[in-house]
Amino acid sequence: MKRWLLWFATAASLLSLTGCGYNDFQRLDEKSKAAWSEVLNQYQRRADLVPNIVATVKGEASFEQDTLTRVIEARAKATTIQATPELINNPEAFNKFQQAQGELSSALSRLMAVSERYPQLQANQAFRDLRVTLEGTENRITVARNDYIGTVQAYNVLARSFPTNITAKVFGYAVKPNFTVQNEAQISQPPKVDFSAPAQPAKP
Repeated sequence: MKRWLLWFATAASLLSLTGCGYNDFQRLDEKSKAAWSEVLNQYQRRADLVPNIVATVKGEASFEQDTLTRVIEARAKATTIQATPELINNPEAFNKFQQAQGELSSALSRLMAVSERYPQLQANQAFRDLRVTLEGTENRITVARNDYIGTVQAYNVLARSFPTNITAKVFGYAVKPNFTVQNEAQISQPPKVDFSAPAQPAKP
């Protein structure tokens, strides 16, 4: 009789955990970690492209050095942030990471816009290849970010909804930070470039 009661209590506990979203938390937590890893892979892919882009652009003697410096500094800032798995549970660290990547996006966007003023650079096959690779990487970043956003949204809804919010409190499933659209419309827009003015040689 005691064994039967013990089995019944165990089964009831398992059913209770399933019903209150415990298994869903486990699934979505692991899924968000996997999605985050893909985001990091694509950001790293972009960071690895930057030195080659900078080296190629430096071959254009009159290219705006300020634009190059912004790209170099933005990459350095973005790569110094340690994107550990714990970062996705730390809103402050996550926000700093997002801002750093946004600054790199903005700097690269300006570099590509300014490069339109240099016909020799546009005719450089290596630069054209890097530009295509960069555009493809930016698209991969967008896809990876969207997957992560969707996964975290599902997780956060579960963490905030009743009765699964009780499970979240008991087992420590806190709401995760997510990417925002703050300033992204501005970041995604390349700066205006006056094509009527000839490129000025760099100062010695």
